[in-house]
Amino acid sequence: MKAAQITRYGTPDVLRIEDVDRPVPGPGEILVSVTASSVNGHDVLVRSGAVKIMTGRRFPIGVGLDFAGVVAAAGSEVAGPEVGDQVWGMVHPRERHTVAGAAEYVVVAADRVSAAPAGVSPVEAASLVVAGATALIGLRDTLRLGPGERVLVRGAAGGVGTAAVQLARAMGGEVTALARENHAGAIRELGAAEVVDYRTTSADQLGEFDAIFDTVGTELSHFRRRLSPRGRMVTIGLSGPTIAAIAASSVHGSRRIRAFSANPGTALLHDVADYVTSGALLPVVDSVYALTDIASAHRAFERGGAMGKHVIDISL
Repeated sequence: MKAAQITRYGTPDVLRIEDVDRPVPGPGEILVSVTASSVNGHDVLVRSGAVKIMTGRRFPIGVGLDFAGVVAAAGSEVAGPEVGDQVWGMVHPRERHTVAGAAEYVVVAADRVSAAPAGVSPVEAASLVVAGATALIGLRDTLRLGPGERVLVRGAAGGVGTAAVQLARAMGGEVTALARENHAGAIRELGAAEVVDYRTTSADQLGEFDAIFDTVGTELSHFRRRLSPRGRMVTIGLSGPTIAAIAASSVHGSRRIRAFSANPGTALLHDVADYVTSGALLPVVDSVYALTDIASAHRAFERGGAMGKHVIDISL
């Protein structure tokens, strides 16, 4: 089978499509015939070596955090899903994988997948695995967003941002989105009450919010000042300055900044699928690439400016 791998850390040019042995599921694991995978920030961090404290220096390393596909085989001690089921899921983000989601087949623990949502294609499903799970954990479980609350979404045109806009609206939030002006119309259609161009509007010019969902990771102290007295803020854009801002917010009273790890299991993926099936969460796909062109997908991700996700269609 074919799999996207790296044999050294670096730019997208280090990505290679290799012929490798098809993996065999062990106890509690399933083998998934992958139809599609998407490009996530985690994939870029793995490829660049930014998280080599987790991935180490043993190569090759597989690329691709998420996937949508069909169960091809199951190991022992697996009660479900069954062979032939359409599923979606993700490999463990804090482990090194020789073969990951951007491959023709991947082996994962059965408790890391759920039934794929009905009514969307595998390419569309793949665009929502990490994005939907991250947004749901951030909004529902970390921010505990309630009906009628004002919520600001930074980076609203990205994969996680488009999901956050939709889920915040589904939870009854009044959504203000920060994004480029050329994406404003599409983001309003996703549920934002207001779209503000971050290139022409500073944090100090914004109003007050009960919750802020940040995907950018910069200027956190400035945006924290836009929180109401009982407001709260979450970020997924972790870096040295981000960690410092989080630490400072925990020392200086209310309006704390929080971070979290999106590492969903079956139950949370099932919850995301329910939002998709109900129509509350729609896929937003910017572009689709063949597995052999995964380097171009990584370059597009790093350029930024997309509306939604870059997806790898394994069937192309």
